[in-house]
Amino acid sequence: MERYRRHIVAERDAAALYRGLAHLSRGRRREAFTELAAIEDRHAEFWAQRLAEHGEPAPDPESAGPSPRVRALLEAARRYSPNVVLPIIEQDEHDGMATYQDDPDAPEHMALEEAAHARVLSALRTDEDCKAGEAWHRSDKSGALRAAVFGVNDGLVSNTALVMGFAGATQQRAPVLLAGLAGMLAGAFSMGAGEFISMANQREAFEREIALERDEIRLLPEDEHRELELIYQAKGLSADEAARIAAQVMARPDVALDTMAREELGLDPDDLGSPWRAAASSFTAFALGAVLVVLPYLFVGGLAALGAGIGIALTALIVVGVVMARINGRPIGRVVARQVVVGVMAAGATYLLGALLGLNLS
Repeated sequence: MERYRRHIVAERDAAALYRGLAHLSRGRRREAFTELAAIEDRHAEFWAQRLAEHGEPAPDPESAGPSPRVRALLEAARRYSPNVVLPIIEQDEHDGMATYQDDPDAPEHMALEEAAHARVLSALRTDEDCKAGEAWHRSDKSGALRAAVFGVNDGLVSNTALVMGFAGATQQRAPVLLAGLAGMLAGAFSMGAGEFISMANQREAFEREIALERDEIRLLPEDEHRELELIYQAKGLSADEAARIAAQVMARPDVALDTMAREELGLDPDDLGSPWRAAASSFTAFALGAVLVVLPYLFVGGLAALGAGIGIALTALIVVGVVMARINGRPIGRVVARQVVVGVMAAGATYLLGALLGLNLS
């Protein structure tokens, strides 16, 4: 029963916070916060009814009042701006979703509603804070490029360190070449396998969320209709426009599912990610970075191969640093310097350790 009481207090706190933010806002923001408060009130009432079913009274809302944390958040919003506290509340909603997912007595739709609240808050924040020309770096293409560059960087740094370690231990070409090729293949297969498992688990989780959303649309169409209205209002539509479009969408279950998956869950039902494609991409990116330092040892050995390997590795570190700086919007000089320093330190340390081991074993 104590768990139910904690839920009631948390939901009433959330409702009080949203009502306070509504008082500080206007237009579609005020409408969104007011609706969020009403949903949190319904959640609190659900847990109060569960207590009543067990013959237990719910906490008195008048005696408790908002918690000190809620009062502090509202004071910060009042003093500065509601934008200051929106990221904190968004994280609270994510935490609430996780709490209800772990609670056997919580309906599945309740966790989904908490996740929807987080997305509404994110939309409200983005609507005011982001400029139209700044959305490019959040696209899928940018994410794929970022993952590819990071994969190349992982292969480059790790295999350069491995090859330098063996080069420090011996000047013979065969052991260094074998170590470099083995490190490249082992790392690439490990990265590919790990990415496959990760993507497969993620895809299954996404498919479950979509299946739950399908059940929500079938069992709770009015709640889903209102959530969709709220999302459209957060995007800038008037209440009437949002209601009209939401009604059109909800009239067709297949369209409603596709729309709610995209708008509420943030998922593209047609592209949930391919484990095989992700594994192949990760394998290839790591191998491309790892093979660079091995190339000279395919043709020569000794100091000539070592010098060429160092030159190729430094050039690659600089190129990767430039690309990372452009992707992340950071100063090129600083990122390249960090990239080179870290890479040189890793390779230099393994070279020295290899040289010490080589002396002890000889």
